[in-house]
Amino acid sequence: MIDYVTISDLGVIEHAELPLNAGLNVVTGETGAGKTMVVTALGLLLGARAEASAIRTGAPQATVDAGITVPSTHRCVSLAQEAGAWLETPTAAEGSEAGLESEAEPAAELELLLGRTLSGKGRSRANISGRNVPIALLGEIGSSLVTVHGQSDQLRLRSASAQRRALDRHAGADFARALSAYREQFTGYQHKVAELDEITSNERERRREAEQLQQSLEQIDAVEPLPGEDQELKTESLKLENVESLREAARSAQHSLSGPDAAEALDDVPHAVALVESAATALAAVQDQDQELGQIAEQISSVSSLLNDAASELGIYAANLDESGPERLAEVHQRRADLERLIRLYGPDIDAVLAWAADARARLHNLQSDADRIEELSAEIDELQAGLWAQAEELRRRRREAGEQLGAAVGEELAALAMPQARMVIDVAETVELGPDGADTVAMLLAPHPGADPLPLGKGASGGELSRVMLALEVVLAEGSETETFIFDEVDAGVGGKAAVQIGRRLAMLAKHRQVIVVTHLPQVAAYAQNHIRVFKSSVQDDSVSGGFTASDVTALNEEQRVSELARMLAGQEDSESARAHARELISTAAAL
Repeated sequence: MIDYVTISDLGVIEHAELPLNAGLNVVTGETGAGKTMVVTALGLLLGARAEASAIRTGAPQATVDAGITVPSTHRCVSLAQEAGAWLETPTAAEGSEAGLESEAEPAAELELLLGRTLSGKGRSRANISGRNVPIALLGEIGSSLVTVHGQSDQLRLRSASAQRRALDRHAGADFARALSAYREQFTGYQHKVAELDEITSNERERRREAEQLQQSLEQIDAVEPLPGEDQELKTESLKLENVESLREAARSAQHSLSGPDAAEALDDVPHAVALVESAATALAAVQDQDQELGQIAEQISSVSSLLNDAASELGIYAANLDESGPERLAEVHQRRADLERLIRLYGPDIDAVLAWAADARARLHNLQSDADRIEELSAEIDELQAGLWAQAEELRRRRREAGEQLGAAVGEELAALAMPQARMVIDVAETVELGPDGADTVAMLLAPHPGADPLPLGKGASGGELSRVMLALEVVLAEGSETETFIFDEVDAGVGGKAAVQIGRRLAMLAKHRQVIVVTHLPQVAAYAQNHIRVFKSSVQDDSVSGGFTASDVTALNEEQRVSELARMLAGQEDSESARAHARELISTAAAL
């Protein structure tokens, strides 16, 4: 619900704030006072095109702001939050604790601030709760909350998709579930068709790709690489290339630990094992006499064992090096060369090459099984298509039933809106192809008088008639509508007398379910308002402007002021006692609704 709208320097309005309530809000005023600017301001908040000419003469810019209370579950809340807007819980009434948000029970409503600024240079800015956003987003959020109907705002009625949505909404919850099931199956059908098209339309490219993959895999399989083999061979190659220096180092270290072999020993050269064993022998006789010395003796014994083990391992290592000759080095170099060719082609290392090969095998399998997949997909598509046609036929039958009911209900409303002979026809025609909504088209046609052929709403009705048709539709569809606020401009154009009273009654009926804002010149309509706003103009003297300028202001009327305004609308004389008595009678009659 729109709580208020603030307008600055737009058209003839210098500054005004419209306080809006739930239910029916009417805006009245003399011709030229600026009532249209109110609708223009609301349109700007819905993303309407901005014209620099709408800025008040002498003002650098025009601004429009609105405070809107929305359910926390409404789609516009997530859109605003994704754009970075910060939404707050509306301030509770004084003395109330409702403003204290409970963690257990989140607030049911949030406050959304919409703003639009027009500059004299033709630029326009939009913001949501203080965050600048694209105008398109402002329009998306605004249109989800507010629907404007006027002689220049009937595009919604002319849209085939909107007409289909209105009919489907009227068809009820069972139809909605059937349509949802159809759409889910239709999505699966589209995926199958797209897959089949991709296979058949790119057959030559897929065959070429299969040949290339086959050749690459044969090249990899011929080498038979193993995971991590390139790194292992690199390490082995380094070892084989330095075999002499490694063997010499191992032998030298072994001699230092355990001494040369007996055949090689020419003199008694001390070595580590002998020296450590000598130390162990020296302590063996006395280690039982002192605990600390015994611990040291045990450490020396452990060192002796470790030295013997190390010497033995060094001998084995040197012997093994003797067994590895130049032949193994040549084999390693050749193997590394084979692996490097694969790495240059398929990845930074052998593990990456093997991963590429695994993906390539899966892709090749898919490409080679195209024939089987085409046959399988064709069968699945035929089966899905048959089911979809049956579902589409059932949807069409339900739409036609709902169309007859909707047409009859709208016809009854139109009869009360000074269009007694008007007839609405909901045409549901079969199509030759399946679509996301079924296999039919929906068109709302209007025959404004007997003998006239039903024509599309944009062609078969005038602007005033379109407004009344829209009002009739909204009254019929009100309970199922997602729109929170409806705005009607000149819905009563060309109407008077009893028809005007009926328009007021219908607007009041719609206002029981939604917030309704109506710009009107008929007292019979204004009498039904729960909130009456008057736009009035006055001449302002300004030395900077020759002759001054005309400005408009807006005020909410109390009961006595309403009587005066209705009297002015009835007779052009606010002080006429007969007009005021008539005005009170209108208000009293409307209140009895």
